[in-house]
Amino acid sequence: MAAFEYLALDVNGREKKGIVEADSQRQVRQNLRDQDLTPLSVRVSEKKVGEGSGSLFAGLLKTSLSVSERALLIRQLATLIAAGLPVEEALLAVSKQGNRNAIQSLILNVRAKVLEGYSLAQGMADYPRAFPALHRSTVAAGESAGHLDLVLARLADFTEVQQASLSKVKQALVYPIILLVLTLAILGGLLGYVVPDIVEVFADSDQELPWLTIAVINASDFVVEWGGIFLVLILALALVLVRLFKSPKIEISFDKKLLRFPVVGKLSLGNNVSQFASTLSILTSSGVPLVDAMRISSEVLSNKWLRSLVLDATNRVREGSSLYSSLDQSGYFPPMMLHMIASGEASGELDQMLSRVALHQEADASMILNVLVSLFGPIMLVFMGGAVFTIVMAILLPIINLNQLVL
Repeated sequence: MAAFEYLALDVNGREKKGIVEADSQRQVRQNLRDQDLTPLSVRVSEKKVGEGSGSLFAGLLKTSLSVSERALLIRQLATLIAAGLPVEEALLAVSKQGNRNAIQSLILNVRAKVLEGYSLAQGMADYPRAFPALHRSTVAAGESAGHLDLVLARLADFTEVQQASLSKVKQALVYPIILLVLTLAILGGLLGYVVPDIVEVFADSDQELPWLTIAVINASDFVVEWGGIFLVLILALALVLVRLFKSPKIEISFDKKLLRFPVVGKLSLGNNVSQFASTLSILTSSGVPLVDAMRISSEVLSNKWLRSLVLDATNRVREGSSLYSSLDQSGYFPPMMLHMIASGEASGELDQMLSRVALHQEADASMILNVLVSLFGPIMLVFMGGAVFTIVMAILLPIINLNQLVL
């Protein structure tokens, strides 16, 4: 079976659209007629990756899920499977809860794969943008171990924590970003429209202008004459930098230097270590072999230099080294994390220790981020006030001098 999107007319002539499961388009049309609907169009909801001549771009067109949507989907699946429903029935029930046709189509296509005899993880593999490697590997481990409901519940907890962290960061950055945009807009308006009109008044007075006024006038002239071109150049430079950072060597070199910065480097290290430890904890507790778990966990690292170090450590573990000694040789992972991993390996509770490492590093990174965000707001206010004060003083100083000459 497959998922089909349809558009039909009811008896009152109103359009209805939706997604249904069927073996063929003919069956969909017949089912619609049985419901007193006149089918207008019926098509397969989404092709698989690699089908058709556009297979090169097919992956980009596949349905993706936000972190919140993924967390809700995994939680619903875990609840239904724990209640005793078969996987295919659980997927059907979850599809009816989707608030987007694309999500319903995705779930029904995964269900179609399951009905064909494939595993849930194999069905998810057709949608890498919706289900990352971490989710697919964890689900596969749960299916092989016979504890899919427990693994899905643990995966749902992890996804919900990830969603909460992203939401916290987004909420914290809203106010500073608004301040930055307002500051740039106010400065652009003052320099582009207000200052040029006042300059004409000063030009008629034939008086010597203060250096501050001259500097602001020059800045205003630059904004008026070259502002648009300068903005285009900045955007072009940004695009060039993005292209350059797609080069693996440049990206790894930059990420390595980023870790050496005093505050930003510690924040980046904390976030990456937290993600790595949390993912590794989930995979090892789900029965995934340590070497495979390390390889999969390396994919969640946004810092490419740390990812290369983890891959090197993975090779050492494959050769027989312990996780502690393999990560210790890199010289970048926090001592607290390494000691807790060593303790976990000695006591046989590695997954629990990794979970504690993740919580500890996440707390440290969250504290640093909160400090940076709390400082960014006042700094932007001071910058905004200082810039406006400078422009106002540049306008007032010639007026004060002119009044003194008149007196």
